[in-house]
Amino acid sequence: MSNIRHTPTAPTRAKVLSAGERIDAHRHDDHQIVYAGSGVLAVTTDAGTWFAPGNRAIWVPAGTTHAHRAHGHLDLYLVGLPADDNPLGLDVPTVLAVGPLLRELILAYTRDPDDDSPERRRLLAVLRDQLRASPQQPLRLPAPTDPRLAAVCALVHADPADPRTLAALGAATGVGERTLSRLFRHEFGMTFPQWRTQSRLYHALRLLAEDTPVTTVAHRCGWSSASAFIDVFRRSFGYTPGTHNRRA
Repeated sequence: MSNIRHTPTAPTRAKVLSAGERIDAHRHDDHQIVYAGSGVLAVTTDAGTWFAPGNRAIWVPAGTTHAHRAHGHLDLYLVGLPADDNPLGLDVPTVLAVGPLLRELILAYTRDPDDDSPERRRLLAVLRDQLRASPQQPLRLPAPTDPRLAAVCALVHADPADPRTLAALGAATGVGERTLSRLFRHEFGMTFPQWRTQSRLYHALRLLAEDTPVTTVAHRCGWSSASAFIDVFRRSFGYTPGTHNRRA
């Protein structure tokens, strides 16, 4: 990432982003919690992209260079925490589940950033407790560093419905299946089918944020049927794609 902006203090505030709007690469000396109240949020670093629908938040550690992108109309809520206040003990970006209580705490805490009352400090204490209790979610698309792996990933990203096996994709890019399989495990810590499912889910969230019908999303993202897509989506996010925008 070039032209990186440095904002020492991570802001605490609510912000609205239009579909497709971006916040360019920047970094803070503070930690930050980023929550999408509506739409889908993507946070990208050199290591990959973390994505979060309306029941997820993204933890961005202090010093991490990152950029935001909105998919669909995005109600964005930002909570900054000093670098010495790390309730999660995490030094890498992480997606967290957001339950109803944590959601309301985030919304309430960002409503008046200039309020320094004892009541608001107590609100933050409860918010921190809820963060510690929030399960981590593996919603990440890691960025490949090996050019052979990058070529295969680019083909899948360009057409999520591409049904080709890893062997066929390798043949198209001049790399053996065993080599690619090893690279997926070494760089991403997952198999090719696991990574492709993550990629398809990310594309599916983007399409759903644009109000694309569920059956169309399933077809464009490579699932054999709408029911197969719904099953994978429910197991990943805890609700069906048909209720995605209503929840947001």
